[in-house]
Amino acid sequence: MRTLAKTYTITEYGGFTRGGSPLGTLSPLPEKTFDALERFLLSNSSDARTAPQELMSLSSRKGTGKVITAKNYVGLIALKDGSAIEILPKIHDGASIPETKRVFLGMLKTLKNAPFKDLKVSGLQSDKLNILEIFISMFATEAANIAKQGLSASYSQTESNERFFKGKLNVQQNISANSCHKERFFVAYDNLGANRPENRLIKSALLMLKSLSSNPQNQRLISSVLSFFGAVDASMDLSNDFSRCVFDRSMSQYKKALSWCRIFLCGNSFTAFSGSEAALALLYPMERVFESFVAERFRALAPSGITVKIHDSSRCLFDKPTKSFRLRPDIVISCNNRCFIIDAKWKLLSKNSRNYGISQPDVYQIYTYGSNFGAEKTVLIYPKPWLWNAEDMTYSSDDGFSVDIAFIDLIQPDASVLAVLENAGSAFSETH
Repeated sequence: MRTLAKTYTITEYGGFTRGGSPLGTLSPLPEKTFDALERFLLSNSSDARTAPQELMSLSSRKGTGKVITAKNYVGLIALKDGSAIEILPKIHDGASIPETKRVFLGMLKTLKNAPFKDLKVSGLQSDKLNILEIFISMFATEAANIAKQGLSASYSQTESNERFFKGKLNVQQNISANSCHKERFFVAYDNLGANRPENRLIKSALLMLKSLSSNPQNQRLISSVLSFFGAVDASMDLSNDFSRCVFDRSMSQYKKALSWCRIFLCGNSFTAFSGSEAALALLYPMERVFESFVAERFRALAPSGITVKIHDSSRCLFDKPTKSFRLRPDIVISCNNRCFIIDAKWKLLSKNSRNYGISQPDVYQIYTYGSNFGAEKTVLIYPKPWLWNAEDMTYSSDDGFSVDIAFIDLIQPDASVLAVLENAGSAFSETH
């Protein structure tokens, strides 16, 4: 596995040409790297969850040739040719790469069952490091903390031919091995050591990342941490070792490091990606990341007296003959037995599009949520577009149903969230 030599960064809906020169939102990619990326995308085409058209689109343009365009997934693909493809969300056209990266990493912090919670975004060298190097730094630091506390040890059974009797004699093996060596004993005994599944997985991840990292500071840190793992083997069976991990109180310090191991060793983002061209693919669908981010900000900023539920699944579309087609709105805000439904949609609206680009399925969906939950208000939240001065708006019908369209400023999101919460508070107070 080669060390990453160069990082090629684009944002959503940007893309690459096969060699050549920059062209609008398209950046040139060396032909060999372009071909490796194309093969990686095609290798995932047999799985409907990871079809290449969801990751990136493959096309051909007159005068340009082959083009690969980023679509719904953001993150990083580390190719085995030593290149890294970094795909960032499209925050707004004026955002710099470091600013966009900081916003994206801040959004990743909100994902459940992921080790990003402790990302200190303000202190990261996001202008100098790609996403993978940032993740490597966090994992290596976590592993270093474990090593400094001392690697957890456990008893494991060892079988060997010894000069001294200990443990339990393996009669069959002893007869076979020692018929001419009466002075030896083939025994099985318990041995206390650090060569346990958790440590094997961490060592495997460290070795993998040492071969991928091109950052001198990360290389030095990984080498230093590996010196504590001399008595630990690399994992020979990842699935088996993960299944044998212990998560009791005595192993609590390992939890984050093992979450990182799942990401690095199993490609455990939202979807696992395969392909012989990729050393590692950490890709996340932005609609899921955005939903998680918006939900977390509402939960964090909601005032006392207002309850925020994420993915409330207490209602079904139909009750007869049995409850079926369960509903799961992104956010339900409730107060005094009244509720407020919010759905977050990762889409940049445009003043030049019909209905600003708001899709009918999104409106139908929140209408269904609002009707079934008896909501006082329903809101669709979109990222704030920067090419036009978008302001919150309301669609209403003669039967009294309305949908508010609200925008969240991803650079300064809290003000946007507080405005919606204030609106919710006013709606609840008006009904008293």
